[in-house]
Amino acid sequence: MGLLMAPGTRIGQQIEALHGFLREEQPGIARMAIALYDPETDLLRTFAQSTLGGSPLVFYDARLDDVASLKDLAARGGVRILDDLSLQVWTGSVHSQRLLEKGYLSSLTVPFYEAGQLRGFLFYDALERQYFTPAVVRRLEVHGNLATLLVLGSLATARVLRSAVRMAGHIGQVRDRETGAHISRVSRYAKAIATGLAWEFGLTDEWIEFLGLFTPLHDIGKIGIPDHILLKEGPLAPEELEVMRTHVAKGVELVDALAREFGVEGLPQLSILRNIVQCHHERVDGGGYPRGLQGEQIPLEARIVTVADVYDGLLSVRPYKPAWTEDRVLDFMKDRAGTHFDSACIASLLSQWERLRDIRERFKADGPEDGTHEAYLPEL
Repeated sequence: MGLLMAPGTRIGQQIEALHGFLREEQPGIARMAIALYDPETDLLRTFAQSTLGGSPLVFYDARLDDVASLKDLAARGGVRILDDLSLQVWTGSVHSQRLLEKGYLSSLTVPFYEAGQLRGFLFYDALERQYFTPAVVRRLEVHGNLATLLVLGSLATARVLRSAVRMAGHIGQVRDRETGAHISRVSRYAKAIATGLAWEFGLTDEWIEFLGLFTPLHDIGKIGIPDHILLKEGPLAPEELEVMRTHVAKGVELVDALAREFGVEGLPQLSILRNIVQCHHERVDGGGYPRGLQGEQIPLEARIVTVADVYDGLLSVRPYKPAWTEDRVLDFMKDRAGTHFDSACIASLLSQWERLRDIRERFKADGPEDGTHEAYLPEL
């Protein structure tokens, strides 16, 4: 089995191909998985894996601080080998219990880094005890390096595109008064909502990761909106609102132009970014813009971002309104489920309410957040 893969192949498929190639040499390795680390929240989150007989861990996260053995491994480097999982893991943890239920008996864990910072862990699991001998570990080194390079390379490409779009829009620097805290919150709100929808919509951890990566760029087209409208204190007049709404088309043009400039038109995840920018002001009842799409005509990623961004906007000070209370936000969004907002996204939001509150507390702004006009809810 060869390892030549088309540039547009998704990371999960690449890991599956690499696992298949690896099993030709090491048939006892039943699982190969990668988890990414977010230092801002101290969370490890499942990202991509290839598993025989179904995946034991998907849409799962845990604080690194709560997993002492991995925290120690990250600090010292090297590898961790567990020769008998039934004796060496704490069965009270969810991830350990799921691995044992799948029949895994030994494991190898390798941390990986980027610019000296922990980026995640690569896991191998086998159905035999004491499988990971020194000779096996040496043979796995090349495969492990390739797997982490695939992940870091794909994420780096997406970050280059995100950085280019941000730079072009001078986000947080020149014209847009949205704070870094707002960006961090909305990105994580979107990931939380998507996680609640994952089983129903067949999402992957990889898709959710890129959703979070691109969510902050939804309003990038505001770069083309005149300051007297973008930064206006108070509600917009009807003719000003029409100008504000052109930021959607301007955003799509910018994304497409930069994708061509950086040669990433074939990036598989580019469609996620494009859909978010183009459709995040559509409404499920067809009353949104720019195309008046209805229901499932609106890409799921855009439906999620709409809910995440309005949720944060209502809880924050805006030029045309004070911050709302949680109860008022809850009532407002429930009342508009199925009209303005996607009902499944609202249900997921409500199911994740405590988690979203934790995100809001963790990513509080140092000062006031008087962001620009959203052009979502002109009645506000």
